[in-house]
Amino acid sequence: MYLHLGKNAVSAYADVVAVCDLDSASHSHLTRTFLSAAEKNGQVINVCEDLPKAFVVCADKRGGQTLYLSQLAAATLLKRAGTQSFE
Repeated sequence: MYLHLGKNAVSAYADVVAVCDLDSASHSHLTRTFLSAAEKNGQVINVCEDLPKAFVVCADKRGGQTLYLSQLAAATLLKRAGTQSFE
């Protein structure tokens, strides 16, 4: 199964590591550091036309990670997945 992240971007459920609300997660300096490091390493893909509301961390095939910025809310992404978690 696949999760539609917005703007024709999809990720396999098995690759999704985390779905985070950008507003609440960005209060932590650790999250801001994580997001900055991912952007510097070229791991961020912006799949929104407006301001991002959530970010989705996905594992890639090389053992690294890709971080998608989505204009969809984290709750909406979880509803699309039909679950409250990806465990």
